[in-house]
Amino acid sequence: MKIYITIILMVFGFQSCGAQKNSELFTIYLVRHSEKELTTNHHSDPPLSKCGEHRSENLSNFLKDVDLDVIYSSNYIRTKNTALPTAMSKGLKVNEYNPQELEDFSKSLMGNKQNVLVVGHSNTTGVLAGLLVGEKIGAFDLDIYNRVYKVIIYKNSGQLHLLHTAFECND
Repeated sequence: MKIYITIILMVFGFQSCGAQKNSELFTIYLVRHSEKELTTNHHSDPPLSKCGEHRSENLSNFLKDVDLDVIYSSNYIRTKNTALPTAMSKGLKVNEYNPQELEDFSKSLMGNKQNVLVVGHSNTTGVLAGLLVGEKIGAFDLDIYNRVYKVIIYKNSGQLHLLHTAFECND
């Protein structure tokens, strides 16, 4: 009798694990890259400033207890380096996406059903969040770095939560 109970528990345990992995519930976090260096010769692709590096570390701490499956970044030094501390802490690589193809990217994110961090720009982050929830959201001010768009998707319907980090740069 004891062995039958063990087998039943194992079967139901494995089924519940599979149900969670194929769940219709997942979360997409979207952030703008951290502060970039303004006094550099890299006009089109500047690196992060010291403040930006610290903000990126703070983002990693902010997401410390968040289960992420994938991290995406546009193909710029500042976005990749914003994503890097989180990727390193989670043992993930930073995957590139094309910020010029946000509609296709949003469909891909919805189809993949994964917990994701997306690092973008002031003119793409809000727009992508809007696409995910079926709302029109535009670009935001170039001085804003503390927003985290948290999009919770359940059964292909999204709910947007706008979070603000408490990090302040003193550099």
